[in-house]
Amino acid sequence: MNDDETLGRAVEALLLASEHPLSATELHTLFEGASADGLWSTPTTVQQIDAVLRRLSTTLTPFGGLECVQVGGGYRLRTPPDLAPIVRRLWPERAARLGGASLEVLAIVAYRQPCTRAEIEEVRGVDSGGVVRTLLERRLVKIVGRKDEPGRPLLYATTPEFLEIFGLESLRAMPTLRDLESLRAEEEARRAGDRQLELDALDALAETLSEAPQSDEPQSDEPQSDEVDYTSSSSSPSDDNGV
Repeated sequence: MNDDETLGRAVEALLLASEHPLSATELHTLFEGASADGLWSTPTTVQQIDAVLRRLSTTLTPFGGLECVQVGGGYRLRTPPDLAPIVRRLWPERAARLGGASLEVLAIVAYRQPCTRAEIEEVRGVDSGGVVRTLLERRLVKIVGRKDEPGRPLLYATTPEFLEIFGLESLRAMPTLRDLESLRAEEEARRAGDRQLELDALDALAETLSEAPQSDEPQSDEPQSDEVDYTSSSSSPSDDNGV
């Protein structure tokens, strides 16, 4: 086994064992420490590690059971999203999804960080203390200091776990508010267009029905009979016979 293969195996093992994404620099620090302790003899540079990470990103595809993705400022081995329903069954006690209130608060923190609880509630219009505590417990937001104003309220920001869970390499990868407004406008335009198509189709159908030939009298579905109904006549057969 050559040095490149040895390094590749070691990087893959470290990514798999790590609880958080690792950058090329962090991995290099680990190898340097192991080398100083006499536990790693393969010459290793940041450039070599970066090449291994990029190779893993292409060789481990979502069609397998693992993928190497760049999230949270580093790389991580994880299971593909389409396998989440079966993998999640290993931890049935964990909450699988965030509620609407949690997503609202998380979005506010992500776009306005660092921000205070009062600033969050100003946007939402409701008390958000419980939601913020939930996000703190799930390590999606963290306390990063206090704002320099009366009362010195706590400041909140997102965490590396937030980036990892939402598949973001960094905060710069988040769509801008202008992008979100554009997407919303496009969606509203699409819905308006679909509605107009429905109205046009209804108008065309109504026009077709109005131009269709119609009879003046309704046709009966009952079969016509050749028999004479004598009960409705003013005379009867007995009158003809003089009886």
